[in-house]
Amino acid sequence: MTERAGFGLYVHWPFCQAKCPYCDFNSHVVSGVDQQRWASALTSEIRRYADETGPRVLDSIFFGGGTPSLMTPETVATVIDTARASWLSSNDLEITLEANPTSVEASRFDGYARAGVNRVSIGVQALNDPDLKALGRLHSASEAKVAVDIAKKTFPRVSFDLIYARQNQSLSDWESELEEALEMAADHLSLYQLTIEDGTAFGDRMARGRLRGLPNDDLAADMFELTQAMTADAGLAAYEISNHAKPGAASRHNLIYWHGGDWVGVGPGAHGRLTLDDRRTATEAHSAPGKWLDAVESARNGESLRSVLPKKDAAQERVMMGLRLVEGIEPSVLSAAEISRQSLQKLIDISVLEELDGRVAATATGRAVLNAILRELLT
Repeated sequence: MTERAGFGLYVHWPFCQAKCPYCDFNSHVVSGVDQQRWASALTSEIRRYADETGPRVLDSIFFGGGTPSLMTPETVATVIDTARASWLSSNDLEITLEANPTSVEASRFDGYARAGVNRVSIGVQALNDPDLKALGRLHSASEAKVAVDIAKKTFPRVSFDLIYARQNQSLSDWESELEEALEMAADHLSLYQLTIEDGTAFGDRMARGRLRGLPNDDLAADMFELTQAMTADAGLAAYEISNHAKPGAASRHNLIYWHGGDWVGVGPGAHGRLTLDDRRTATEAHSAPGKWLDAVESARNGESLRSVLPKKDAAQERVMMGLRLVEGIEPSVLSAAEISRQSLQKLIDISVLEELDGRVAATATGRAVLNAILRELLT
């Protein structure tokens, strides 16, 4: 299953110009980065994993963060060249880089394309300046639109992100913004409901009663339904809870995650999943950038954790990831996760899950409440 699902490389660049108040990713604000030193450490980790995995066909490389568009094109090229030298590359190797739409970073797009990047994912997040400021973003709406336009002229595949269900956002506000986004879109959109996470600035404000204007559950549900309808009408139907694409333009790297494939994770805080000796192995890197860098340079190993997942745990992880997809999962995965037919049937009877073409999938209603479905199935 994992071979069919593909094999990828995730590269985590942990640095940002500023920490967004909603962000719970492993990101850090620093005054300067030794790009050559970081390139050497990342490539060292890639070679170490290649020695361990042996020959594999690499289907995707994904530069995530943090803000990978703060990497120099030379650093990106070094990482890509090392990965290509370490594994065989598929004929349609997808190489994605996440970018922020500031003018400085947009000017680097040509350099990234020459380095081998063929897909960018731009963190637009909102299309008006007041909301961008509230989200802690450093770019303006006009900069975002220019960056998307430059990206479409530079790369064969382009995606951008928006966050909805923001403070004081009405359903009509979101409808107008999404209509504008669909006119801007190339072949892929990622549309996320604002989630307030513990440990973030927004989480702290909410705990103190200072994060006002968030939509209630009914309005958030209406926004989700509107999103599904408008994207489908525009030819970018949902293929996953928050991701929408034209046919054939789904993120191949993310599909590796959702299909239960293997991937190597390098960089601070990066997670990986590898099938080694027929066992599903989870890896995790040191999250603090300095600690990770020192570990790689001194011990040639940036991992903080490695464990073999019990078969039931691995199957339950597949359920959690696979049910995010509109296509759903095979019943055999549910059996391996020790989910009873009674539990499954209960959710089918209330029309949040369905059996279709030999697979089990969340219905349109069910995708809006997927976390509740997973709690019911996996508890």
